[in-house]
Amino acid sequence: MSDAAHDPFAGSPPPADAELLRRIGAELKRATVDRHHAWRSPVLASVSPDGTPSARTVVLRQAVVDAGGVHELHIYTDRRSPKVQALQHQPQASLLFWSPRLNWQLRVSARVSVALDGPLVDSAWARVGVGRAAGDYLAPAAPGAPLDGTPPTGPAQHQLAVLVAQVSAIDWLALHRDGHRRARWAGGGWTALTP
Repeated sequence: MSDAAHDPFAGSPPPADAELLRRIGAELKRATVDRHHAWRSPVLASVSPDGTPSARTVVLRQAVVDAGGVHELHIYTDRRSPKVQALQHQPQASLLFWSPRLNWQLRVSARVSVALDGPLVDSAWARVGVGRAAGDYLAPAAPGAPLDGTPPTGPAQHQLAVLVAQVSAIDWLALHRDGHRRARWAGGGWTALTP
């Protein structure tokens, strides 16, 4: 079956606002539990403190969604990661999702806050700390640190932080051989755009 056949709106009139938002929210929530969903690994783009753009693949861990929209997207990271400093300096960021199964691209604009401690981090560690991923947040050296041959010592505690992306806008693009469709959601509803 072709990827385009998975687009539930292919070959039909543009979906109603509520239906498109519901479907995007459902796909995002599914991506948090389905390791094979393409939207599980979006690209997070931000601006470094020196003003240069920086992009990296991250893992979507939670999507806070209701009938009113997609409110928050949560990503786990090491608190020593350069992206933490970048987002604390400039919290505006973008997330880029692509699904070959749906032939959908999603660009999400968000303001990202960094939770370094508290109930959100405690809850995340309760889930991550018992699995294989725990080692990612117990590594003795910060991500991207130079290897100098000195055996590092482990941290006294985990280094898990939670990035909370508060969604401000969504740009949806559906690719289809009979014509691409594009729309932008900015809280008050959808605006149809030229592809």
